[in-house]
Amino acid sequence: MSDPSPLPERSRRVQEHLLAAGVETEIRVLPDSARTAAEAAAAIDCDVAAIANSLVFLADGRPVLVMTSGGHRADLAVLARSIGARAVAMAPPADVREATGQAIGGVAPVGHPAPLPTFIDSALQQHDAIWAAAGHPHTVMPLTFAQLSSLTAGTVIEVD
Repeated sequence: MSDPSPLPERSRRVQEHLLAAGVETEIRVLPDSARTAAEAAAAIDCDVAAIANSLVFLADGRPVLVMTSGGHRADLAVLARSIGARAVAMAPPADVREATGQAIGGVAPVGHPAPLPTFIDSALQQHDAIWAAAGHPHTVMPLTFAQLSSLTAGTVIEVD
């Protein structure tokens, strides 16, 4: 019997990474896009602040992944200070896809061609469950803060 809602290829890669890391969670396929934190929160029925946005920035020209709470926006000056960079800018879509293998709106914290230096918004610690994209704009997964930190080897920082 086949799965009634098979995962998109990029989400299957994320799932493989989760399994290899020993993280038990279920990737959910949403009927509509969850490209924004507000869309994801509405689809999941959770607080927007519990959405872990996966944002790719160029820090001194090199891609980094920043997991931010959907409850606020990253301040580029604060972010630069927090990660020790002279300059930080949002990565263009082509750079995001090259660094992660995933499209903006569906970037997962893992499942990339190579690990990215990762920074995690300290505000995400306030939630028992946080929700992250799972490699595709229609897929999400619940994680604990500890799971996210362990999976990404991320450094906890202030982003605003």
